[in-house]
Amino acid sequence: MSRSKLRDDHLNQLKLEAAAELGLLEKIRQVGWPALSAAETGKIGGLVAKKLRVVRSE
Repeated sequence: MSRSKLRDDHLNQLKLEAAAELGLLEKIRQVGWPALSAAETGKIGGLVAKKLRVVRSE
C-alpha cells in the first residue's frame, strides 16, 4: 500500500471519528457527506486538525 493511500485512509478515519463525536455519523451514513452544512463540515475539519496536532506533537 502506498504512503498516500495510508495517509488518505488515516484522514478518512479521523473524519469519521470526528463526525461520530459530533453526532453526525448517522446523517452521513443516511444521506452522505455532501448533505452536511458548511458549519457541520467546519466542525469536523476543526476536530480533525486538533487530532492531527496531537498526533504530530507526540
